[in-house]
Formats: sequence, C-alpha cells, structure tokens
Amino acid sequence: LPDTDPPIVISGFGQTAAELAARVGDGYWGHAPDREVIDAYQRAGGSPPLFAQLNVCWAPDVESARRTVLEIWPNGAIPGQLAQDLPTWTHFEQAAQLVDEDRATKSVPCGPDIAGPVVETVREYRKAGYDHLYFHQIGPDQDGFFRYWQSELRAALDDAG
Repeated sequence: LPDTDPPIVISGFGQTAAELAARVGDGYWGHAPDREVIDAYQRAGGSPPLFAQLNVCWAPDVESARRTVLEIWPNGAIPGQLAQDLPTWTHFEQAAQLVDEDRATKSVPCGPDIAGPVVETVREYRKAGYDHLYFHQIGPDQDGFFRYWQSELRAALDDAG
C-alpha cells in the first residue's frame, strides 16, 4: 500500500450526492454548471478539486460530428434519473435507441468551429465554481481535436479568461 491514501474524487448528481461527496471524498465530479450543487458541497465541508466533463465533437464538418455523437455517445442524452437507474449495459443500449440526433447533440458543440460554444460552456462551469474541466472529444478523431486545441481552442480559452 502507498504511504498515504490516494485522493478519491466522488461523482454525483444533485445536492444530496454533493453533500455525501463532501463527507466521504477528497473532491467532487459534477455534471452540470449548477452553483447550488457546488454550494451544497462546500457547505458540507467539501473542498477542491471540483471536476466536470465537457462533451465536444470536433470534426471537419458539422454533419459528420453530429452523426458521430449519435453513434458513439447517445447515452449522454438519456434523460434525468433514468441514466442513473439502468442496471445493465443492455438497458443503456435499449434506452439509447430512443435518442435521435437532435437530442444527442443538443448540448454538444459539433463541427470544425466549436470554440465559441466551448468558451461559453467553460465560463458557465467556472462561474458555478469548477476548477478542473475535462474535454471529452467524442469519436475517433482525437488527433484532429488536438490539432484544433493547439491551433484555436487553447487561445480562445486564454482570451476568455
């Protein structure tokens, strides 16, 4: 065993889960830019780090990005508590069949020029109190996303503060 316990970041949805994360964890992984949830976490004694995942799909064109999100990450559009209560991967597969392209991509910036929506989303999460943001590039074109990060997105985020 290591000399010290590794930090454990607890993922949760809603205020009750955030309060539990504050009591038993060493950080919080949230899923929405909700200041009330972060406040509940902090009132319960929670401290940084505060993580969140931002889904994006960079691609050379909007249409292929949207298709990629629907094909690879439709589970992101399974609503509310349903996504938390499905017991097996087969249930997720079945629920994901109900997701159409518009629903799958509603909150996912898609295409070759996603800097504007990403910057706005980052601002929302930072305003809510998150201090660590993870960009989840949906799909196989990881190299394309990294090129976009280097050529445009990083500078756009730096300029946004």
